[in-house]
Amino acid sequence: MSKSPLAAGCALGAMLLAFPHPALAAGADPAGPTPAPPGTAQAAQPGQIDTTQTDDAGHTPIVVTGRLISGDRDAIVAPVVIGGEDLARRAAAQIGNVLANLPGVSTSGFAPGASRPVLRGFDGPRVQVLTDGLGALDASSVSADHGVAIDTLNVEQIDVLHGPEVLLYAADPAGGAVNALDRRIPRRVPDKPVAVNALAAYGSAADSVNLGGAVDVAVAPRLAAHFDASYNRAGDVRIGGNVVSEPLRTQLRAEAADLTAAGDADGAANLMAGYDARGRLANSWARGTTFGAGLAFIDSGGSLGLSVQRLTSDYGIPPRPSSAAADPVSLSLRQTRYDLRGSVNLGGFFDRLEARVAYGDYTHAEIEDGIAGTRFFNSAIESRFVLTQARHGIGSGSWRGESGIQYSTRNFRIVGEPLLPNSISERIAAFTRQQLSLGTVDLEGSLRGEHVSVQPKGLATGTAGRSFDLFAAGAGIAWHPLESLTLSLSATHGERAPTAEELYIDGLHDATQSYERGNPTFRIERSNTVEAGLRYHSDRFAGAFTAYATDFSNFIAPVPTGQRIEGAPVYQYFQLGAKFRGLEAEGSWKALTWDDGRALSLEGAVDYVHAALNGLGPAPRIPPLRVRGGVTYESDRIGANVEAIVHARQDRVTPYETPVDGYTLVNASLTWRPLGKAGRLALILSGDNLLDTVGRLATSETRHFVPIAGRDIRLTATVRI
Repeated sequence: MSKSPLAAGCALGAMLLAFPHPALAAGADPAGPTPAPPGTAQAAQPGQIDTTQTDDAGHTPIVVTGRLISGDRDAIVAPVVIGGEDLARRAAAQIGNVLANLPGVSTSGFAPGASRPVLRGFDGPRVQVLTDGLGALDASSVSADHGVAIDTLNVEQIDVLHGPEVLLYAADPAGGAVNALDRRIPRRVPDKPVAVNALAAYGSAADSVNLGGAVDVAVAPRLAAHFDASYNRAGDVRIGGNVVSEPLRTQLRAEAADLTAAGDADGAANLMAGYDARGRLANSWARGTTFGAGLAFIDSGGSLGLSVQRLTSDYGIPPRPSSAAADPVSLSLRQTRYDLRGSVNLGGFFDRLEARVAYGDYTHAEIEDGIAGTRFFNSAIESRFVLTQARHGIGSGSWRGESGIQYSTRNFRIVGEPLLPNSISERIAAFTRQQLSLGTVDLEGSLRGEHVSVQPKGLATGTAGRSFDLFAAGAGIAWHPLESLTLSLSATHGERAPTAEELYIDGLHDATQSYERGNPTFRIERSNTVEAGLRYHSDRFAGAFTAYATDFSNFIAPVPTGQRIEGAPVYQYFQLGAKFRGLEAEGSWKALTWDDGRALSLEGAVDYVHAALNGLGPAPRIPPLRVRGGVTYESDRIGANVEAIVHARQDRVTPYETPVDGYTLVNASLTWRPLGKAGRLALILSGDNLLDTVGRLATSETRHFVPIAGRDIRLTATVRI
């Protein structure tokens, strides 16, 4: 492919600096006469973190959507943040679906019940999916058909992190991290005896229902309790046209003709049934529940809290058309998770010590014809201990930082038809991040050392476990020539140990309908990333532009070989060099404002990833150029938005993949706040894919027979009591 899409994206991104995505300013009051810049703390809306009280560390939370421009956060590479009404509007059971339209974020889209975030073209183990800084403790990174064990309906805020900050959680910062923040372990005692937050949503495309609720109780002046529950249910998803893509339809028709000629009428009929399928995606149903509770003691000296969560998720895997009459496959996922968080406010050179420990007992079964076949078990412990330094003055500037250690262990087992051996993985790490502010210049440095071991069980004699010593570092600088302008530059070096799946997998995976082969001799994967950014805000303009480049050595990638085993495509893991280049831009301009605080804004966003594997060509499953434009109206009681999102055609595919056609989505939403923005109720009517377009995700392994949902009219209500 020529370089024209990247050049066009850069040019468009530069123009969009004057026209933000609503995400840039949703945390500020867009209807106010002098809107606060993104990153300024705002009064809580239904579903948001309460910004009117300090937490157990004495800090006031910052709640926005989009990239932060200032505030008590990483000033070098600003995170993308979603919360409040925007999070409620995107309510979905899987976190990948919640984040899919944020700048630089796509989704794996394997099935409606299994959707992980894809950040800048990276997925799986390169993207850390966290709950309050600790891993999800599930098996979602093992395979694309595994759902993420996070209760999205009771999450208060989600941060998408890039740059040196990621080294606080992993030695591989290239992909980034997603951190979902909840308050299952209370961070503060409510200012009234009982506080209730609830969300209810209905969607027409799958007859879906999403319900979530949380109750916080002030048990005593220094003791708070929390209870929450959620429920989601969805039927088979309605789509706007054919289930199967045109390239696969052509293949099915040819195969059916061959079977007919060979006298296999039943096999040909089965293939033609898949060829003709349209309007509804078979076996795409999903349902799930969560129940959680927490208790915390909080006073001026620190806090100590515990929580427990029980999560269930059952969902179908849409089938690839086959000549054999196959029974539908579904997954049944269960997890019980216990969390502990404790902190001590020290008041000296070190301001605070925090400890986080979690234990997760996870299992899921792959069910065919009502019978549980292969079962996956994952028992995991993860812990973090972090010392936060107090801010110290240095001349006219200041210095602060945090340092800590992290330990995790995972006992992973498969019962039934194992694709890979049972294994025990351990990780121990030490890390630090130091930040120096010198007037209009901010400096940052991060270091992380990590030891990883993977010990397989039951392999042939002579096949030993592996251990890896990793080192990662990051540095950045931000210059603020004006209060409204930030220019930033950062560089990171990352290292990642191969996972047990990449080392040892070898078998046919019924759920993903593919045959996968690993390589037990893989070496450490290394990456070097440079990222430059510009962020600007004023009373009527806000914008952010980011460009990045990552070079890999020993990049691990599953590459289709063109072979088939038992009718399934073969994916072989290779290790080779790789290059990723990309940009993200978003902007907003208040075209009209009124004295009573109303405002009409024009918005835009663009993101693009160009990825290549040395010697092989394009990397597999990379999102195409995406451009968004929209109009938003905001007042105290009414909010309205209309947007169009253009997904360009993806021609940069591997030799054994076919190009993915582009498509355009038209979405709209109307929000009514009967009591105003400070009120306790919000009603949201939204429509996604209003033109009923048939689209396919370039990031999805199942894109040829799992299209996006058709027209979806949603009604959402949030209540805060």
